[in-house]
Amino acid sequence: MKKKIYLAGGCFWCMVKPFDTYDGVSSVTSGYMGGHIENPTYEQVKTGTSGHLEVVEIQYDDQVFTTLQILEIFFKIIDPTDNDGQYQDRGSQYRTAIFYSDNNQREITENYISNIQPNFDKQIVTEIRESKTFYKAEDYHQDFYKKDPERYKREQETRQKIKDKKN
Repeated sequence: MKKKIYLAGGCFWCMVKPFDTYDGVSSVTSGYMGGHIENPTYEQVKTGTSGHLEVVEIQYDDQVFTTLQILEIFFKIIDPTDNDGQYQDRGSQYRTAIFYSDNNQREITENYISNIQPNFDKQIVTEIRESKTFYKAEDYHQDFYKKDPERYKREQETRQKIKDKKN
């Protein structure tokens, strides 16, 4: 069954590649969700005043690649206890959130977070929210890791250094 889930995990540039190569995932698209401006631009979102988070829309077949598998990957690449952004990406537009598309996704997400909370010293602050209108980001943001692999590599290296310092 085809489904969509939306994940906010910091800069969407870093959120595409981890999900892009699995059987059952038909697309991963960078965009914005959760704010109060219709058809926001990157320039508006990056200010942190639009209310939007940078997200990826993951379209998948849950008979091949499950919501649980998506969550397992997602929580390995984020710091779910940081409410001020992710690693080098600071600001409200970089907070973590899971925007679910149906009650099954919501229940799986709630249970998953409840089960992993004991593994963390701090409270998990990743929000669980119902999906709203998804606004696709500008073309130059799509598949960034393929378009600018050197910059993507630098972003990932910086992210990993900050992650290592926290641990």
